[in-house]
Amino acid sequence: MDYINQIICGDCLEVMKGIPDKYIDLTVTSPPYDNLRTYKGYTFNFKGIANELYRITKQGGVVVWVVGDATIKGSETGTSFKQPLYFKEIGFNLHDTMIWIKTKMPQNHNRYEQGFEYMFVFSNNKPKTFNGIKDKKNTESGATAHASYRDKDGIVKKTSSFNKTKIVEYGLRTNVWDIVSCLSKENRNGHPAPFPEQLANDHILSWSNKGDIVLDPMCGSGTTCKMAKKNGRNYIGIEISPEYCEIARNRIRAIPELLF
Repeated sequence: MDYINQIICGDCLEVMKGIPDKYIDLTVTSPPYDNLRTYKGYTFNFKGIANELYRITKQGGVVVWVVGDATIKGSETGTSFKQPLYFKEIGFNLHDTMIWIKTKMPQNHNRYEQGFEYMFVFSNNKPKTFNGIKDKKNTESGATAHASYRDKDGIVKKTSSFNKTKIVEYGLRTNVWDIVSCLSKENRNGHPAPFPEQLANDHILSWSNKGDIVLDPMCGSGTTCKMAKKNGRNYIGIEISPEYCEIARNRIRAIPELLF
């Protein structure tokens, strides 16, 4: 079966079983955790999916897993803690625990509103690619850097670059990303909970290179695949809902082909 640059309609666990070992460079996805939404009545096998992701991820490949928690009978489920521990148990490294601040969230509960989700970055050994996004404005740009660190004995020591380099205008952003959620109907593209395009875009830029294969095994309306194509990556999208598959295909068709 030809998987590359396709939206495949089917159960992602069954479809992934046909993908060769060590085939995928990057996965960016978010599961329908805790049955927060019905997704046309479909459910998913978390452990089966996690194991298949480990099998098909290349050495140095990355999985970005965006997840949060439902609150049931006054208690959060803890899914966002349980799932990463299982990824580690089956062999993935937990390379980074990132936070997505979901700005413009509605405030309608009797507790502080859940304004973020975790973005767990798992890697099969050390990530082979990291294209760090440098858009953090440095207020002291142009000044001389006085970098230091605290050693194991607690003593603060100067780095080798102390007083030798200038602070650049823009530095590497942190692992806390402030990205507006897709709240309006026109931005949801017919799906109840799509990724913001910027979120998918920035992870694709960070953890892959042009020509790499980017997977979303629960691709919904196809945001990850759309942004992969837009950035010159190959994509594979898997979605069990025929309706969402067609939405994803239409969105991707609107992106012109890149020559690279």
